[in-house]
Amino acid sequence: MNQNTYLYVTYIATTSEKLWRALTEGEFTSQYFFSRRIKSDWQVGAPVHYHRPNGDLDVFGEVLAANPYTHLSYTWSVPGDVTEREEPTRVTFDIESIDETTVKLTLKHENLLPEDWFEEGQGFYGYNNGWPAILSNLKTYMETGKALPPIVAD
Repeated sequence: MNQNTYLYVTYIATTSEKLWRALTEGEFTSQYFFSRRIKSDWQVGAPVHYHRPNGDLDVFGEVLAANPYTHLSYTWSVPGDVTEREEPTRVTFDIESIDETTVKLTLKHENLLPEDWFEEGQGFYGYNNGWPAILSNLKTYMETGKALPPIVAD
């Protein structure tokens, strides 16, 4: 792993099956991911789309791997991104069951450029701010059934 990779690890009181659904079904992502709904059929090569509540496309990509309950990976691009990239960034979720009621979730966001970290307007003012908010909200939602108070992110 290099400086162009963002890594985040958290432990969640849930099952790998429930967490998989939360990562792959729009009715769940809309609860914890700034109201964004994910959509894909999760076949390798299929499109992945995150839509804002008004229906506008917010993030798009392509499924790279989808092994239910353990591993999910897809490319990540933002419409209108004018950053010169050799290839799109890549998001990977690894899910590891610790026991019947706890999972370890590891997020890896790769192929980032220096401006992705802190530049205003890039990924909730940098991926280092966006992902912790999203994953903290996911954890809270999975453990309590309620999301954290809304965070405005356009």
